[in-house]
Order: sequence, then C-alpha cells, then structure tokens
Amino acid sequence: MRSRQRNNMGGGHSHRAPVFDENEDVNFDHFQILRAIGKGSFGKVCIVQKRDTKKMYAMKYMNKQKCIERDEVRNVFRELQIMQGLEHPFLVNLWYSFQDEEDMFMVVDLLLGGDLRYHLQQNVHFNEGTVKLYICELALSLDYLQRYHIIHRDIKPDNILLDEHGHVHITDFNVATIVKGSEKASSMAGTKPYMAPEVFQAFMDGGPGYSYPVDWWSLGITAYELLRGWVFYKIKTLPSEPAQATQASCLFSPDEQILPTEPARGWLGSSHHCMDKEKRPYEIHSATPIDEILNMFKIERVHYSSAWCKGMIALLKKLLIKDPECRLSSLSDIQNSPYLADVNWDAVLEKAVTPGFVPNKGRLNCDPTFELEEMILESKPLHKKKKRLAKNKSKDGAKETCPLNVHLQQCLETVRKEFIIFNREKLRRQQDQSGQTSSIDSRASLQSHEKLQDGRNNNLLGQGCTRGCSS
Repeated sequence: MRSRQRNNMGGGHSHRAPVFDENEDVNFDHFQILRAIGKGSFGKVCIVQKRDTKKMYAMKYMNKQKCIERDEVRNVFRELQIMQGLEHPFLVNLWYSFQDEEDMFMVVDLLLGGDLRYHLQQNVHFNEGTVKLYICELALSLDYLQRYHIIHRDIKPDNILLDEHGHVHITDFNVATIVKGSEKASSMAGTKPYMAPEVFQAFMDGGPGYSYPVDWWSLGITAYELLRGWVFYKIKTLPSEPAQATQASCLFSPDEQILPTEPARGWLGSSHHCMDKEKRPYEIHSATPIDEILNMFKIERVHYSSAWCKGMIALLKKLLIKDPECRLSSLSDIQNSPYLADVNWDAVLEKAVTPGFVPNKGRLNCDPTFELEEMILESKPLHKKKKRLAKNKSKDGAKETCPLNVHLQQCLETVRKEFIIFNREKLRRQQDQSGQTSSIDSRASLQSHEKLQDGRNNNLLGQGCTRGCSS
C-alpha cells in the first residue's frame, strides 16, 4: 500500500534515510510527498513522510498569493500562533511550520480515520455509546482549550477527525480566538447551523458578546446530529469549488463557514448532497437570514428521538440551553451529569476506552478524487515544486519574468518576514537537554499573542498591507 502511495505523487528516492542537520530549519525537502487527501478554497492537504525519521504526517499547504488576495493571511497566522502552544491527545497537533516562495506549510498529526462528516455521508450509524464517548473526549479537549483562554468557534463534524482506533481529535483553528478574564468575543465567526444564539444576538444588536459556552452549544448540536444520522437529497448550486472536508483545517463543510469580521463566502459545488432538515435541532443553513435564525430560537422546540435514553436527552438539553449562563459549559458541568456518572475520566484521557466505531483501515477515509485533481488539474502541483522553483529562479536571473504589481510584492515580502517557523521536535530536544518537561508551555506562547483576541487586531501584515491586497 505504502509503496504504491509513494509512486503516486513523489519521485524516486533512495531507501537509505537521508541525514539532516538537527539545527537546520525543516523545509519542503525534508518530506516525501505521498498523496493528496483534501482541498479547500486556498489550501490543500497531502500525506507526507519525513525522510529522516520515516514518520508520517499530514501537510497542509496554502498559496501565499491566494491568501493575500482573499485576506486570509491573518487567519493562517492566528492558527499557527495558537497551535504552536497546544498539545493534547484529542487535538490535531502542529509539528512543523515553514514556507517557501509560493506556499506556507503546516505539518500536523496524520489521522487517517476521516472526519465525522465523511462518515455521516457514508451513512454510518453512531450508537449512543459511541456518541457518549465522543462527548467525553471532546469535553476534555474543550476544557484544555478553555484553560488557555481559547474559543474554537467552529466545532462541527467536519472539524472532528478520527484516528485509526476511532478516537476524536479537534482540528481547524483558523477562526479560533483568545479571550482573557471577563472579556467577551463579539465578531461573527463559525458555521451557522452550529453557532450559538448569543453569537447571532451580539451581531444583531451589539449584545454583551459571547465566550466559551458557544463551543459547548456546538458540541450539543454535533452530538444531536451524530445520533440522528443523515438523509440525503441532491440540489443544484452555483458552480464554485467543491465543498469537501478531510484532514485539514482549511477545508470546508457543506455549510458555509463565516470568518471573523468578514462577509460570508460559499464553497458549494455544482451539485451537492444536503442534509434532511430534521437531522439537526434547528433547520438552519448558510443562507438562512440571521433574524430568521433568532426567531427560530424563540419559537421552535427541539425534538428528541424517543429511541434515545433519558440520560442522553437530558444531557443534550443542557448543552442546548439558549441562555449561556445556564448552559453546561465546563468539564465539571459535564462530569456532574448523571448520565456520565459511570465514566472513568482518567481512562478516557488515556484513550483506554474502546470507541464503538472504528474506521475501516483498508481504505482512505476521504474523497479519492483529490489526488487526481492534484495530478491532472492543478496548475502548480506539489510534486513538481522543486523543479518549478528552480526554473523560476533561473528565469529571475535572466530577468525574463513579468514583475508582480508593487503592492502584491510588498505583501508577499511582509508575509515572508512575519511567518512563524515552528519545530516541535527541535523544541522537545531543547527541553530534554535543559531538563524541562517535554510538554509545550502554552501559557507563555499564547500570552505573547494577545493581539489575536477576537480577530479584531490580528491582521499581522501590519503597515505594509493596510489597503487590502489584490493582484
């Protein structure tokens, strides 16, 4: 299986592991590209193997020029700054970040079990025991984020990946925000069907804002959806990029993701499978007006299946309380739920509890068309990057290339200077040598980035790109 994967996108290579200077910054040449597994509006994901250690990872790469043109650089930088300070068993953890002339790269844990949206689309039935464990694992990860003042703001099936054993991992921090003390967030961010009432309220009437309880509401919506499953029907939509979701944080769901302080944008394909309206608690979609959504919250009642046990229903009801002050919104709240009284939380954290659903190990749990698109349709395929960059340098030397406009050049240079290089492997080595613990000190990392709060002061392009970049 692996040898076939290597031939798909990577070139020939020696069986002897190359030796790299451990003090050298990690770069593109340190990885063998195996196959593409996902794509989004401006980023793509592939499976890679680090040449020296032979460890497998997922590598997300984002085109710099496209990110600048779509004003997405601040979201990429926010995600990098948050992820470099985090490490938890139920998160998709960042290992390396680096850049070259064309792209920004994030190398993260490889989770081949697929995301929960994919499995819903494959008509997987998640029983109550499975969903109960998911709630516990996700509660531990949300509690961890909360301790470091992070609101994820986009908890949904698309952003929950399974490992090979069936345990859940949260991904996609590009709309996450940091709040301190009694501060509140106020910008619109997330995916409408999973957003809590107070997020819409803050947008509509400048209410008091919102905080950590929004993620627990999203957890409740997600758990409800997993229990109900999906029924599909097909509709036609305007042609655009396909909405697919797998390993990466940059990938998008059938429901439109709203980035903070920016208008909504869609990634719907020419045809799309939509969920039956009763499979989530409220019939909310990306195009549903906010005033209609708020009216739904006021007048509609959530219907719970009579097939679910009373304990599960009681837990979901407390997660879906509209008043955030009364909603379950902490690990202690969850642990005090009678339905979870029998849970061994230490065993959950150690992944010693066997999930009820284990992904099929004999298949790649994502859309197989990604690899064909990368090889056939992509104008700048990743596996030809080295030759392409060498050719460009040769042309630059001969002064044959058409120069980019001055403003775009300034933006690209600013991105190059401001990009955050990260190497968790090197950091662990340094900590081991100095006798420190191997875990990342998240507090120090995150506290140094208070400018990230609520997406309002996080445009790290600074003075060089204040006009908004476009080519």
